[in-house]
Amino acid sequence: MKISSLGEFPLIDRVARRLPPYRGDVRVGVGDDVAVLQIDDHMYQLATCDIQVEGSHFLRSAITPYQLGRKAAAINISDIAAKGGEPQHLFISLALPLDTDVTWVDGLYDGLREEAERYGADIVGGNMARTDGPIVVDVFLLGQVRQDELLLRSGARPGDLVLVTGWLGDSSAGLALVLNPDIAIGKGQREQLLAAHLTPTPRVREARVIAERKQATAMLDLSDGLSSDIGHICDESSVGVRLWADRLPVSAAARHVADSIGQANWALALKGGEDYELCFTAPRGVAQDLAAAVEEATGTGVTPVGEILPEEEGRWVQLPDGREIPLRPEGWDHFRTGGKETEP
Repeated sequence: MKISSLGEFPLIDRVARRLPPYRGDVRVGVGDDVAVLQIDDHMYQLATCDIQVEGSHFLRSAITPYQLGRKAAAINISDIAAKGGEPQHLFISLALPLDTDVTWVDGLYDGLREEAERYGADIVGGNMARTDGPIVVDVFLLGQVRQDELLLRSGARPGDLVLVTGWLGDSSAGLALVLNPDIAIGKGQREQLLAAHLTPTPRVREARVIAERKQATAMLDLSDGLSSDIGHICDESSVGVRLWADRLPVSAAARHVADSIGQANWALALKGGEDYELCFTAPRGVAQDLAAAVEEATGTGVTPVGEILPEEEGRWVQLPDGREIPLRPEGWDHFRTGGKETEP
């Protein structure tokens, strides 16, 4: 069997089964985006890594090295935020062809440094190696969280609401503009969507508000698309879900692009990846107050987009016309999907 037939997450499960039992300080290990390690009786160490590969995650012709540096840091910071944590120390590993201009490396580190400093983290090490191509930017990030503020994927319960921060589909619409620059759209909207795709904003402040209030039951960030990522909460929490397509928050700019490429805006929001918004669950009785607290503290909108069901009731999308269809993981899979910069 080839990995293209198996897929990313079954491959991760296969690898995990070949590993020995964890040491006693491991709270969460392989299979999650973030490892959770016990430091003492009060704090957890958080550790995550994510990679940017030229041709798969980015095209040099479509992103500046500064933007790539910011994005490479941001997507790791987003993983730490999704646990309710705060980022601390980054390690950067690079694989570079010999003909790479040193000013390209300068720009990359300018972006990495600026994004890290924005959230109180620093760059403390890494590695560099030669390659015949493509360029590889690999970021490893440490963070921390109080034990009583840790949020996992495993706490959702039937009756909880599913909520998301910000807009969904902006990054996917930005990718469509990268690949189809002739799409007619206003300058301000174009800049909004390109920024969402090229320099996403990790929701660190929003996540800290959610974690500190201790009302959410599960949380993750939306890197592979809501249709795929909500499945991780369902798997880890042993629950089902119903998403409401007509309530997915889609910006006017993303709606315009969706219309231009002939795609329903809700489909763009459901399947598009790399939004790096937070998706979290909370009991109905506190969800509205929690959403209001996040909006008041950060200015970021929070939208209820679905409800958690008992596991035996399955996973569904309720379409705008009221029909329900099975929810299928149609977001990003590294081994079953083409490059992120080559397929919208």
